[in-house]
Amino acid sequence: MLTRSLRLLDGAGFDAAVRGGRRAGSRLLVVHHAPAAPGSEARRQIGFVVSRAVGGAVVRNRVKRRLRHLMAERTETLPAGTYVVRAQPAAAAANWGELGEALDRCVERVLTQSSGRERS
Repeated sequence: MLTRSLRLLDGAGFDAAVRGGRRAGSRLLVVHHAPAAPGSEARRQIGFVVSRAVGGAVVRNRVKRRLRHLMAERTETLPAGTYVVRAQPAAAAANWGELGEALDRCVERVLTQSSGRERS
């Protein structure tokens, strides 16, 4: 489970990651990442966006629970910064393994983009 200190709860954090960060997507998910500012406290914050397009309340909550658990397993390997995981409508029909694979691919791609552009 994601601890409270890792949860992204404020709208400003979501906006910073979605509008000012990098993103990588698949047919199931889109992962947004805004690296921590130099000199700021190095911490990770993770938020989730699962809209009504994904399905009814039961389906949305199931997708959110799965994504929270999958991200909790990966937090130790993530660099500091803000992460927003947005579920696409196809995520409703995806099984646990498919969500995990899509999440790994998207996180890897967004981190590769971020580190590549910071060096330039």
